Amino acid sequence: MLDFGADIPFVKELGFALHRMDGGESELRYEARPEHTNSYGVMHGGAVMTLLDVAMATAARSDTPEMGVVTIEMKSSFMRPARGPMVARGKLIQRTRSMAFAEAWIYDAEGQLCSHSTGTFKYVPKAQPPQGKGTISTD
Repeated sequence: MLDFGADIPFVKELGFALHRMDGGESELRYEARPEHTNSYGVMHGGAVMTLLDVAMATAARSDTPEMGVVTIEMKSSFMRPARGPMVARGKLIQRTRSMAFAEAWIYDAEGQLCSHSTGTFKYVPKAQPPQGKGTISTD
């Protein structure tokens, strides 16, 4: 398991594991705990979208690890219920000096596609805000 290169408390809480982050690509692994499921007993849509978001963000950061990224927008499609161990794959599609355009896919244990997302990210300095009081500009 790799280090995300940033302290992301929500990602730690969910338990995402980074397995690859290089060459404009990423791979994460995750198995939803009971508290991360919906009333049908499958992975909650919020957890699905967070996994897609992090997969795209790590793919975007893979060629510029000294920078952070913030999500500007994302679109997600849910194709089938997400059950069991999940694999998320992210890919940097295009980038400019300050923006990244990425895609991500989540597959279940049988290799079936469960969800897909596209997103736009802005590269930002990786500096830590003092004592959690800082803000990150999307200008």
